[in-house]
Amino acid sequence: MATRKSGPLDEMVGAKIRLFRTNRGMSQSLLAEKIGVSFQQVQKYEKGANRVGASRLSQIAAVLGISVGELFENTDNRIAGLNSPVQMLAEPGALRVLKAYVRTTNPRVRLSIARLVESIADRSQVTSAGGARLDLAGRAEGGGSRTRG
Repeated sequence: MATRKSGPLDEMVGAKIRLFRTNRGMSQSLLAEKIGVSFQQVQKYEKGANRVGASRLSQIAAVLGISVGELFENTDNRIAGLNSPVQMLAEPGALRVLKAYVRTTNPRVRLSIARLVESIADRSQVTSAGGARLDLAGRAEGGGSRTRG
């Protein structure tokens, strides 16, 4: 008997489930309770580790107040990892950051927010590699300056 493995479509559907769930302010535990599974199972669905059966998919869509079709919209087999906006928005906290950014109307403040988040991301990459650290102004510690653009 052939084993059934999850694939890119399962990952995309899982990312969409997470996106709709977080957009509604619903925890994994609450969704799990409403569909009759453990929160660990919801985690596996959202990561694409486990496939979601048709009846379970229908339950999830009903709880989230969407159609099953919305979980499959814009399906593209080339979607992979963080190149997909759906995957990016499904990351923990991403939707919160985006909502806060949109509430900010001052273009200078928006630019500062973008630079701050980029600086933090760059710093965490550099720090994890054991290299130089960046301060919040985006300059390498120990002299030198970074071009702004």
